[in-house]
Amino acid sequence: MELDAAETRVVGSLIEKQLTTPQQYPLTLNALVAACNQTSNRNPVVSYDASAVEAMVAGLKDKGLLRFVHPSHGRSATRYRQVLDEVLGLEEKPLALLGVLMLRGPQTVGELRARTERMATFADLGEVEAVLEELGRREEPLVMRLARQPGQKEERYAHLLAGEVTGEEPVAAVPVAATGPDPVAELRAEVAELRRQLDEVREQLGL
Repeated sequence: MELDAAETRVVGSLIEKQLTTPQQYPLTLNALVAACNQTSNRNPVVSYDASAVEAMVAGLKDKGLLRFVHPSHGRSATRYRQVLDEVLGLEEKPLALLGVLMLRGPQTVGELRARTERMATFADLGEVEAVLEELGRREEPLVMRLARQPGQKEERYAHLLAGEVTGEEPVAAVPVAATGPDPVAELRAEVAELRRQLDEVREQLGL
């Protein structure tokens, strides 16, 4: 399985809406276009039109990763739902992590925990890392851990549904210690995430 960037955006958007707004899921074509083109929680921001998204969902259906839900029970429009979780046997927590990685690219453990809050509940950073490592240890890995970039204190994780991450150095997976997460590492990740959020607020305020 290897998706292109547009297909990744479509599936990631469907995962996000499935877990955050289940009452509105599956999505109509117009809702899916809007989800793909959101300016928040997306990197990069894109501008797909309806015909492009329609072509993408047809291709994803052919790949067995998306299903059409035809009108019924008073609904007048065809809707779309992802079946990546069924194909790969994913539960809610790994699905949430993959969805956020598909929508925002490589991220740290702290960023992933913060950005999946509305999608799944993780006890702590250690649980997030444990789920990521499990995804990386599958027979066909779905996630890889990336080496720290210059000036960065935290390692990031990236999904592999679109193939190997170019321009990045992977690091070997390290099993999570049986004794539990490292509290110092958790604290550092939380501080890094708080700093990132503070920088975003400062940028919005023009400080």
